Amino acid sequence: MTTDPLNATAQPTIQLPTPQLDGPCSIEKTLATRRSIRDFRNVPMSLSMLSQLVWAAQGVTRKEDAPQGWMWGPWPGGKRTAPSAGAMYPLELYVVAGNVEGLKPGIFKYQSQTHGLAVVSEGNRRSQMSTRGPGQKWIEGAPVLFVVAGVPARLEPRFGDRSARYLHFEVGHVVENICLQAVALGLGGTVVGSFVDAVVKQIVGMPEEESPLAIVPVGWGK
Repeated sequence: MTTDPLNATAQPTIQLPTPQLDGPCSIEKTLATRRSIRDFRNVPMSLSMLSQLVWAAQGVTRKEDAPQGWMWGPWPGGKRTAPSAGAMYPLELYVVAGNVEGLKPGIFKYQSQTHGLAVVSEGNRRSQMSTRGPGQKWIEGAPVLFVVAGVPARLEPRFGDRSARYLHFEVGHVVENICLQAVALGLGGTVVGSFVDAVVKQIVGMPEEESPLAIVPVGWGK
């Protein structure tokens, strides 16, 4: 466990296995076989699989110095797996882990620059994420829930009233990356947009400037 120097809160960070840049499943196959999965087997996810999924969502693919004249806040450090308007990267990725080999249940925040997980809180919180009642109880069956949060303030100084549009474009990029990477790993999942924002925000432990935008449960389909 290390401390991420780019993270202002200096949370303890768990280093993840190095993601693979090539695999046996083609993009065409993942597109053809992807389906929404809502029924999961009680089988743990490996830490290497979790590593691959968070990398697919927001991993750094090329580190770069800030371009000359950059004036839009801290430079995010390079290019990522999902495109972002103006390279502003207004999204944050949380992992609600309940059944991952080698990882204690808890809530973690993905640190793109170091490919690590910052510990937010401990304990299995999956059952609390079913904020719309019995119809969503299936969510807690997934070994991992990915929660995508948005920070509109990162876009607004540059894009003004178009910021909300760009923010939701980017959520779509990220959740599709997660779903396709899940298929390539033999896993499945789907996107959940129906939840009580304030409750999810509190459970996950998001700071004031962040808002939850999507939940993606992933695991082994039945």
